[in-house]
Amino acid sequence: MDTIEAKRVLETALLCAQQPMALRDIKALFEDQLEAPQLRELLLSLQSDWTDRGVELVELASGWRFQSRADMRHFLDRLHPEKPPRYSRAVMETLAIIAYRQPVTRGDIEDIRGVTVATPIVKQLEDRGWIEVIGHREAPGRPALYATTKQFLDDLGLGGLQDLPLLEGGVPAGQALPAPDPDLLSGSEQGLLPLEAAELALAAAAALEAPLAEPSTEAAPTEPQPEAAEPEPTTAPAEAPTTDQPPVSEDTRHP
Repeated sequence: MDTIEAKRVLETALLCAQQPMALRDIKALFEDQLEAPQLRELLLSLQSDWTDRGVELVELASGWRFQSRADMRHFLDRLHPEKPPRYSRAVMETLAIIAYRQPVTRGDIEDIRGVTVATPIVKQLEDRGWIEVIGHREAPGRPALYATTKQFLDDLGLGGLQDLPLLEGGVPAGQALPAPDPDLLSGSEQGLLPLEAAELALAAAAALEAPLAEPSTEAAPTEPQPEAAEPEPTTAPAEAPTTDQPPVSEDTRHP
């Protein structure tokens, strides 16, 4: 099979795929006749072919896929008048802390935000497939360590955590952190945020304004204040905040 035909096969498979295609799946298209370096070369060539189109070929955390370019979004939104899901500041800051400081325990998140992390918030993020337990800290009670997933990166259109917006001085480059809005904690529509990399970075900048406090024996840590749970039905009680910060011993993560 020549290069032109191989690219046609790749293009067809990727355009018809419902999910990002990993290299192992792409390799199966050619009955393992092409190795990973050859496939990557073909993919990069195909990516270049689509440079000036409204659709682009991108490599995400879980594989390759075609997707619309960002500057086409406002046109496509006209076909889908329904609004995308939006999330409260509590959800966004919790997710941002996990993304930028992973792996972390609920106690770590509570120490940073100064409020108790409601169980429904963690459950909502787990149900969306954005966070998962990757191990347990070797500490009393062995609290769970949370990290983000490949699904989280795919939904943000990122290839890896290194693609998250960099925080410079607590604020992403070129952006100003907006003044706190009281409505952000009210559950009102204007207080909810979409899941976008820029919004996540702003939430991280707000939550990580002060670094994690170093353990101190001079004064007891401030007790986190309870935070209102997300408006989702649940009967699970909120876990007690963990304030100890012993060394981390992590379980093996997925590749």
